[in-house]
Amino acid sequence: MNFQKICVIGLGYIGLPTASTFAAHGIKVLGVDISPHIIETINKGQIHIHEPGLLEEVQKAIQSGNFRAATKPEDADAFIIAVPTPFQENKFGEYNGLTYKLADMRAVTSAAESIVPFLRKGNLVVLESTSPPRTTVDLVAPILARSGLKAGRDFHLAYSPERVLPGQILRELIENARVIGGVTPESAQAGYDLYGTFVKGQIIKTDATTAEMVKLMENTYRDVNIAIANEFSRLADKFGVDVWEAISIANLHPRVKILSPGPGVGGHCISVDPWFFVEAAPEITPLIYHSRQVNDAQPHFVVETIKRALGSLKGKKIAALGLAYKPDVDDLRESPANEVAQILQHEGAQVKAWEPFKPDANMPGIDMASSLEAAIIEADAIVLLVKHAEFLKFNPLEIAKKTSARIVVDTVNGWKKEAWENAGFTLLRLGKNKSPVENRKL
Repeated sequence: MNFQKICVIGLGYIGLPTASTFAAHGIKVLGVDISPHIIETINKGQIHIHEPGLLEEVQKAIQSGNFRAATKPEDADAFIIAVPTPFQENKFGEYNGLTYKLADMRAVTSAAESIVPFLRKGNLVVLESTSPPRTTVDLVAPILARSGLKAGRDFHLAYSPERVLPGQILRELIENARVIGGVTPESAQAGYDLYGTFVKGQIIKTDATTAEMVKLMENTYRDVNIAIANEFSRLADKFGVDVWEAISIANLHPRVKILSPGPGVGGHCISVDPWFFVEAAPEITPLIYHSRQVNDAQPHFVVETIKRALGSLKGKKIAALGLAYKPDVDDLRESPANEVAQILQHEGAQVKAWEPFKPDANMPGIDMASSLEAAIIEADAIVLLVKHAEFLKFNPLEIAKKTSARIVVDTVNGWKKEAWENAGFTLLRLGKNKSPVENRKL
């Protein structure tokens, strides 16, 4: 197929880089978002999210005349839906006494409905939003059928999930393998033709539901493996073992690759996607369900570690370093670091947080510091919650001059214990409470 113009609906962390990448490869692109502020920001050549290289890419796309933004779709050769699929607030599913989260598909529904007036024979519609299995055929296709056209006969319909890493999105959009799941082989081929305009990685064609499952499998696999690492951290804490040492030794086995524990699992992928499997089939997903339970409970384990370091949380001033869900990004969605801060606050601590990638974030109940110095100056303890590169470069001797705190809790294995203790701090690390050899009973 030949694509002269495409419409990308949803200009967030995936939609905006995707739109600008298509524009950079000579295709006219209309970016659509329901937020007038986002539209105005983009059309001015600015961006509303943090992603390395994205600002320059968007500016070049706009200056070339290939990219502009609007609040409503227009006629196009292809439509890409890249909107969020969060959880439903205060609504849960139940199965045999187990409670699980439910996907909120309203944004996908709204995006599909917005395409209906502009859908024409021969068009291609691609859903990129991570979705429960069979969303493409059971939700999107019936909505688009309101146009009087049938998916797979009159127009092409496919599912193609994003598989990129925040911080490297622009590169991975081009270099990573891409899966295209069509409702028919012809729809898969149409998707292949579209993404083939810029994807250098392998493009695999399959059916829509398989593509949906592939995306969920990738993130669920990660979630289950992180859950066992987090459970190991609790066991190490109980048995007086350094979990980081134990994992490094275990990983010397040629068929073992244990991941790193931490304050939990966050972001809008790994912490969300496994629930879509549970929602779709709660009767056959006990492992996935319980892995989610382990990872969702990890922030509470971290708080207990901090409480042990301080003796009590009541009235204690705690500097929380990092609220993003992973290092060196500004995305705070489903962040376990944020949850740790919220729990600390709820249990009587006075939390002052410093998030260098989003210092102006509005976090209910949390006092956001304007600088690192403002966060730590009067603290009783400093807690490292995110492995931001700038945090790892700290000189403990310099930090000691800027804070009254002498207790440090490292939840991500980011700091060297000896360096901090030489600077006068007591450092407690998540899953690292190894007793000196001479004090053990052998």
